[in-house]
Amino acid sequence: MYEEKANIELQRWQRKIEKSGSLSKKYTKIIQNKVNEKIPEKVHEVFTTSVKNMVHATLVGAEYTTTTIPVEGATLEEREVRLEQKVKAYKKTAAVEGAGTGAGGILLGMVDFPLLLSIKMKFLFEAASLYGYDVKDYRERLYILYLFQLAFSSDEKKKEVLKKIKDWEEIKRNLPDKETYLQQIDWKEFQLEYRDHIDLIKLLQVIPGFGAIVGAFANYHFLEVLGETAKNSYRMRVLGGGS
Repeated sequence: MYEEKANIELQRWQRKIEKSGSLSKKYTKIIQNKVNEKIPEKVHEVFTTSVKNMVHATLVGAEYTTTTIPVEGATLEEREVRLEQKVKAYKKTAAVEGAGTGAGGILLGMVDFPLLLSIKMKFLFEAASLYGYDVKDYRERLYILYLFQLAFSSDEKKKEVLKKIKDWEEIKRNLPDKETYLQQIDWKEFQLEYRDHIDLIKLLQVIPGFGAIVGAFANYHFLEVLGETAKNSYRMRVLGGGS
């Protein structure tokens, strides 16, 4: 019965992603694209390198892979009860971090970017393990990166990534080797999608006297979205595919 309920929720989640984005979101994306075109390429390179280094360190960092052990022999319901506990804990952690850096203005607001990214990635590593997947396998770490993109990208990019998630077992069989798989990632696109997705709310976070409230709310919301994305994406694999 639980799996039937989970499958219904999964289909509903997929339909939500596959629906066309609202006009306001499309208009916002057009504006963001125009602004990005005005930014010098060297500035983009700095952002891209920063994101690449942070994500690369997370994906290959032993501090995450050595502390996560795949959960074996549990039912889907048992796994997801534990996942919900993790989501609640990480939402609180992210909210406290966002409030602290938001209260500090621009300088601490800049610190929030790598801290929040680290919290999000650590959560995804733990989520993978709860569903029984071994994050020591580089292919599972690449899947985690796709989940990150699925949660924090434009509507069109989400549709593209969802297709990869649906076809993951086939993609997994044809991946490049461990030494070269990170070279296949378009880091500039990754950082632009992520930055544009969180841009407006993070700008509000650096406003003195207002940033703490925005920072706490934003980070709490981001972890909530990431939790929903992880749950349904791993459900897709456990239950045998999507619609």
